[in-house]
Amino acid sequence: MTTPLYTLKEHREFHRVDMAGGWHVPPGYPSGIEQKILAGRLDEVNGKGNRTRLLRFLPKARTEMPFVHDYWEEVYLLEGDLVVGDPLTQTTSFPAHTYACRPPGVLHGPFMSETGCLLLEIHYYETPS
Repeated sequence: MTTPLYTLKEHREFHRVDMAGGWHVPPGYPSGIEQKILAGRLDEVNGKGNRTRLLRFLPKARTEMPFVHDYWEEVYLLEGDLVVGDPLTQTTSFPAHTYACRPPGVLHGPFMSETGCLLLEIHYYETPS
């Protein structure tokens, strides 16, 4: 029995993550926000796959609009602060070691970080049983 390409992540034993290189701005994000893919592939066009990534905000980096997507998202704030909401109406600031789990279709953001932050994110599509 073969397993579809987008349901697996590659096998990776403990290894040092290069925190200095390999970062890039994700599509649709402003400069100052960068990602490093740790494992997996997420095919948003075909609604398949999964990925684990690090996402970092430089100090004062921000997104302007809320996000919504059709996959599950789990986010753990490893370092720094993350400010959620519209600065003209209401915001909430979260410290390190906070967590969110969002089902598909949930509006969230915009986001900003005063001091910069590092997030661990896991994105995945539900697979039919």
